[in-house]
Amino acid sequence: MKKLLVIVDYQVDFVNGSLGFGGADLLEKKIFNRILKAQNEGEDIVFTKDIHNENYLKSEEGKNLPVIHCQKGSAGAELFGSLKQFENQYPVFEKGAFASIDLGNYIKDKDYDEITIVGLVSYICVLSNAVICKAALPNAHIIVEKDLTSAYDINAQKIGFEALKNIHVEIR
Repeated sequence: MKKLLVIVDYQVDFVNGSLGFGGADLLEKKIFNRILKAQNEGEDIVFTKDIHNENYLKSEEGKNLPVIHCQKGSAGAELFGSLKQFENQYPVFEKGAFASIDLGNYIKDKDYDEITIVGLVSYICVLSNAVICKAALPNAHIIVEKDLTSAYDINAQKIGFEALKNIHVEIR
């Protein structure tokens, strides 16, 4: 069985920076250990990073979420904590919006049986990239590990998880 682990936007600004929230830092060790497990079991691993330019506030996202974050080259755009050490070992897809079309293009011609998604924020970028993965490989089993994602709005997270279940994404 060919597997892929996708770590979505576990970056400084989403953990304890401009869009950080309580408890996001608690995921670091869990995600780190999940990466080690993936390495030991021969899973492929990729990362996404939210990256914005100086014109962010003029973008559609910036008009609706007017909080400067993950500016290209800034400390806030870096992978958080111990995950930073993996950045040069695996593909990293930089994206200027919630979902990564580059991730979808990367996986569409691969024969992954299972894709597991972890990271931040559960009902925004994790959800968006789960949809991209489902679109790119509709017959792959997509999993979001609920203990390896989180959000500042737990009610929105519950709604996001329900939406994902309806498109046959397993919430494990």
